[in-house]
Amino acid sequence: MKDMNSVWQEMLSKLEVEVHSLGFDVWIRPLKPIKVEDGILVLAAPSDGAKQEVTARYMPLFKRALREIEGAPTGITVLSEDEAEMEKPQPDDRASVAPTSAPSEENTDRCILNPKYNFADFVVGKCNRMAYETALAVAEHPGEMFNPLFIYGDVGLGKTHIMQAIGNDLRLSMPHIKMLYVSADTFINEFIASIRTANGVNNRSFRDKYRNVDLLMIDDVQFLSKKPSTQEEIFHTFEALKAAGKQMIFASDRRPQDIPDLDSRVRSRFASSMVVDVQPPDLETRIAILQKKSQKAKKNINIEDLTYIAEHVTSNIREMEGVLTKVMFLSKLYERKVDMSICQEALKDYKVQECDEITVDEIVDCTCKHFNVRKDDVIGKRKNKEVVMPRQIAIYLINEFMTMPLTAIGDYFGGREHTTVMHARDKISALIASDNKIRTDVNDIKAMILRK
Repeated sequence: MKDMNSVWQEMLSKLEVEVHSLGFDVWIRPLKPIKVEDGILVLAAPSDGAKQEVTARYMPLFKRALREIEGAPTGITVLSEDEAEMEKPQPDDRASVAPTSAPSEENTDRCILNPKYNFADFVVGKCNRMAYETALAVAEHPGEMFNPLFIYGDVGLGKTHIMQAIGNDLRLSMPHIKMLYVSADTFINEFIASIRTANGVNNRSFRDKYRNVDLLMIDDVQFLSKKPSTQEEIFHTFEALKAAGKQMIFASDRRPQDIPDLDSRVRSRFASSMVVDVQPPDLETRIAILQKKSQKAKKNINIEDLTYIAEHVTSNIREMEGVLTKVMFLSKLYERKVDMSICQEALKDYKVQECDEITVDEIVDCTCKHFNVRKDDVIGKRKNKEVVMPRQIAIYLINEFMTMPLTAIGDYFGGREHTTVMHARDKISALIASDNKIRTDVNDIKAMILRK
């Protein structure tokens, strides 16, 4: 098998061709190979957020590049730097996590949190004030007023930041508290592993791990959809912790009521939580976020330049921070202060990534697939309610992703007037702000479009 460093260099060469420069510089280049174990290449990301972004966006490309390299490992995984540190072998480490023994107190309390996710660095605006204030109350009085807490919102808006800020705050105020933060995907995988043994020892160890804590935080619970056995375990874990007065926090990209294929008991437990949402930030909040990030990086960037970035990246804080990182990188590369031309260069890559590869047909096809309606009906003359809403959402998304003239959009949809196109666009825009179901539908279709 090839040396891991040479394998990673070959992968970088392949990925640099396939990934836009912004994504490559911000997310892929900072990764470091740390080991090969059981045929798996392990990479370390600078933070848990970077790990999640890389895993969600680029893992299929990573696997394909790995398959094309002769003598390379057969699999790949990404850890955060904190997780990578924990992976370093320690004396008797293998014995301490042996599946036949109950977890030690130290192992049960081991909770990896990103120290950068704290309340001091969280920028509060109208979009997230309710979630922020509720999280502060939980950090001050865990297990009391807001238990459980359920935070929902689109990708990259700060749900994980708020959740981990609670844990980091409690570590300071209650240093002996036992807490556990995991993604739903980790919970699912550990549960599956726990039931593979016939004697049930692993299963008892798994339940002890999740039920003997003072604070349990589970991220991305929408991935519990269509997993009935895991949902059953979540239900019993929920009941055990609730009865013991222990704090639970869950995060999802949608409301409990909108998670499909969820057991009614689990849905009702989630819905009975204190449910708060995190909305996309307004312009002022986005500018404040960029100011705080640039100040922490000790970069003096003009408000006009930050405003320019904030005006062009409107829905995802993580991507906006990625653009800022690219701006600061270009400033260092060119050895000059950040100016408008540097911002425009960074945003040029962002725009290409978001828009240039997306077609009208792809947007309409994804919308039809989501609503299970015929494309001919959506672009045709039919006016029944099953078709009108998908048509209006498709028009809204075409306006968001592309710079297509209104008259051309009208022609595509059966020769409709440009005023009809404007009405559809503005109607959906207003519904997104007031209707959670429509907002979830639009976000799901966006995710489907960007994955294609």
